[in-house]
Amino acid sequence: MAQKVEKTGVKREEGYLYYIDKQGDVSRAKMARGGKKGGKPEKVKKVGIKKEKGYLYFLDKQGDVARAKMARK
Repeated sequence: MAQKVEKTGVKREEGYLYYIDKQGDVSRAKMARGGKKGGKPEKVKKVGIKKEKGYLYFLDKQGDVARAKMARK
C-alpha cells in the first residue's frame, strides 16, 4: 500500500515517462517509440523530497508524489 508524501497535482501528458529524480523533484522524459530515441529529461515541478532508504518513490494517478515500501530481504 502506498502513502502520499507530497501533493503536487502534476498533469500528465501522453508519451512521457514521469519519475522522481535524484534531487527529489518531479521530472519527465520523452519515451522511445518505434525505433525513435527518447528525449532528454526535464524538470516538471521542484519538490525537494528527501528520500528514505527502503522506499520506492513515484508519481501516482492523481499526479502527487507517493511512496511504497520495497519488498526486499
